[in-house]
Amino acid sequence: MATMNILVAVCLVYVTFLFAVAFGAERAARQGQGGWLRSPLVYTLSLSIYCTAWTFYGAVGYAARSGMEYLTIYIGPTLVMIGWWWCLRKLVRIGRTQRVTSIADLISSRYGKSNLLAIGVTVLAVIGTTPYIALQLQSVTLSFSVFADASESNGALADMDSTALLVAMGLALFTILFGTRNLDVNERHHGVVIAIAVEAIVKLFALLCVGAFVVWGVVGGVDEMMARIDASEIGHWQMRGDRWASLIFLSAAAFLCLPRMFQVMVVENDDEGHLRTASWAFPAYLMVMSLFVVPIAVTGLDLLPEGSNPDLFVLTLPLAMGKEGLAMLSFIGGFSSATSMVIVAALALSTMVSNHIVMPIWLSLTGSGAMVSGDVRNVVIMARRFSIAGVVVLGYLYFRFSGGGAALASIGLVSFAGVAQFLPVLLGGVFWRGATRVGAFTGLSVGFVVWVYCLLLPSFGPDVLMPTQIMQEGLFGWSWLRPQALFGIEGIDPMVHAILWSISLNGLSFVLASMLGFPTPLERLQGAQFVNVYEHSSTPQSWSGNAAQSEDLMIMSQRILGAREAQALFESEARRQGVSGYLPDTTPDFLQALERALSGSVGTATAHAMIGQIVGGASVSVEDLLAVADETAQMMEYSNRLEAKSEEQARTARQLRQANEKLQQISVQKDAFLSQVSHELRTPMTSIRAFSEILRDSEKLSETEQVKYASIIHDEALRLTRLLDDLLDLSVLENGQVNLNIQQGQLSRVLDHAIASALTGSGQEGLKISRDTAQETVLLSTDLDRLSQVFINLISNARKYCDAEVPELVLRVTHRDDTILIDFIDNGSGISKNDQAVIFEKFARVGAMRAGGAGLGLAICREIMARLGGSVSYLPGQGGAAFRVILPASSAMAAQ
Repeated sequence: MATMNILVAVCLVYVTFLFAVAFGAERAARQGQGGWLRSPLVYTLSLSIYCTAWTFYGAVGYAARSGMEYLTIYIGPTLVMIGWWWCLRKLVRIGRTQRVTSIADLISSRYGKSNLLAIGVTVLAVIGTTPYIALQLQSVTLSFSVFADASESNGALADMDSTALLVAMGLALFTILFGTRNLDVNERHHGVVIAIAVEAIVKLFALLCVGAFVVWGVVGGVDEMMARIDASEIGHWQMRGDRWASLIFLSAAAFLCLPRMFQVMVVENDDEGHLRTASWAFPAYLMVMSLFVVPIAVTGLDLLPEGSNPDLFVLTLPLAMGKEGLAMLSFIGGFSSATSMVIVAALALSTMVSNHIVMPIWLSLTGSGAMVSGDVRNVVIMARRFSIAGVVVLGYLYFRFSGGGAALASIGLVSFAGVAQFLPVLLGGVFWRGATRVGAFTGLSVGFVVWVYCLLLPSFGPDVLMPTQIMQEGLFGWSWLRPQALFGIEGIDPMVHAILWSISLNGLSFVLASMLGFPTPLERLQGAQFVNVYEHSSTPQSWSGNAAQSEDLMIMSQRILGAREAQALFESEARRQGVSGYLPDTTPDFLQALERALSGSVGTATAHAMIGQIVGGASVSVEDLLAVADETAQMMEYSNRLEAKSEEQARTARQLRQANEKLQQISVQKDAFLSQVSHELRTPMTSIRAFSEILRDSEKLSETEQVKYASIIHDEALRLTRLLDDLLDLSVLENGQVNLNIQQGQLSRVLDHAIASALTGSGQEGLKISRDTAQETVLLSTDLDRLSQVFINLISNARKYCDAEVPELVLRVTHRDDTILIDFIDNGSGISKNDQAVIFEKFARVGAMRAGGAGLGLAICREIMARLGGSVSYLPGQGGAAFRVILPASSAMAAQ
């Protein structure tokens, strides 16, 4: 019992260590200190996710039963890595340019961004991976049982289902904590990846320690070990060519198509150059992992009692020799192998389920989709968390109801064969431009049905899920439909038989259906970008329709990417177009860039659908079709030059159009300027003149009337003085003649003063101010009086013109790069897009603002912020009227 207690304590310490490593990596990445997280070594070690508990424990059992055939599981991935320049490099380049988040996302993006195809791939991936997760849970529970037997404490772990359930819950919790903390547009999970890299080292070290102990501590050296191998049945070299070729092909296909391998190999790849290091380092890792497999298998068969489970020789050999510490290290190695596989597989599958099943359902149920209120980010994150839990629970249920045994032990190759059905569609989409969505769906469907019929259902045994009659006589009594003798071909190994027919019929159906049909223009465009990814990575897709509004797109983007990332994207695109403000023109280039950004969070198909819902659909232009066609190099070069000139002319035209519209608006304002000024001056002057004449000419006025008329003259004089002061202040600011009084003070105090000044004596106590004072503790060095004047004006405008039933103003302070952003956002109806361009001009009064004021306040604010080295602008897409004040880094001295 003491051994079990120590084992449990060691497991808890190890898991705590992994939590600390993952948390540190996440923190370093957020602080910009995670350059080492993107090193070739970490990337190579993360590929070790291929080596699961089936490899750690099962390779020895495989060797004990089938001799050197276990090497086929290592040879396939080795060949793929050696030939990385041909296939892997292309997949990684496509993954980065198309911003794919999973293998389902890549396949759906290639075939016209079909979400139906993505759903099919997702369902097949979940079915193919769930038994494999069950296998990992089985390995961990069997490991616990070995220690329970050794310490004669079977009662402690009598309920193996409970042990598996606890392990599943812990793995789900770890994956949720470090896999769904936020939505990263690049889908990088630094915490999980570094934890996987650490586990790769742990399991390699553990296996080497056990192997070294067996060779030198038990057998007595290399020579003695070689003699034992020669004398054993494993030493007699036997090779069945058909089975070896099939298993090598199967392991290579699974290495490319397993969702967890695609996650670490493509999605988590930060640098294409890392493949160069991994091409030799990962095969070397596999070679070292397999180095002591045969010695451990031979020694276990010789020394352990007959009937011992060879899958557990890595544990039982040290225990039989009284080396409990080494056995615990071996257990940690197997535990690492199992947990890393479950974590990454659950993470990859949850991304596929949320992006291609949950999100499309949510969009269809919400009606208006992306434009409804609420945060889409929360929906995606919660969907992924529930998907992770669901995937792990499915693995646990499979483990529980399959009962372990032979069906579960052989499920590794069965799962490999299932995910290998993606291979024809994947390679066909990457290397063949004629491949179509119909062909892909047909091939996957046929391959999936043949795999289930010939391999998955028979793997459970007779009369479990498939009646013995069908196994012996075939479906409907047709002998040529026997699951393990399809089309009457007998005498083939069942695994080889299933791989042969499923992959062959899959590929044949895929090719025939593609050749009989014709790809849509969007499929041909995507095909050109995939097949010729090195030449056409940046070819944009054209969107049709003029209904797209930048503000609608910004609202939708903020709810997926977050306000900060979305505003930065829109601002950079507007700046690239030469448009002022935050709203760029909805050009095809901009919409393509937006779709790429959104696809990193919700998948390509969903992002395409969400933008299409607002824009009204996408089409392929003549330029796109020319890009798809096989033009000569001269035609392509000429077309590119014309396109560059066209873009430059379009940009210039937009700038001229914008300038012309603004000039027209300013011209109207200038025409009204003298009238406005004369009106503003004449009104108080007329009142002063009239009441002063009454005081001068009338001798019968009472003292009360004299005081009343004198007060009116005084008030009108003050009004006239304020107007002249504003005009003079604006003139001084525009001419750069102002002297700044630089002081130091807290931003929070400046805001306190501005709020008190703007709301005092207003007669409207209904304006609610919402603040986060913790973000306002910033020490400023600037002209605090001028800055306070800007704040007072913005708060006063919200008090006067917010038309909500319960007016509210939110003050939000954020830090971005070297600037401080202070946002003033009310919950009113906002300012129309046409008026946003002129609200900072002199005497500009729009909407409800026409009712009062001279229209100089925002113009003065703009000039003040320009003199302070910052800016003030209107922030669209926030629901109500929103203004953003930007202070430069030189203003912020230190954060308290």
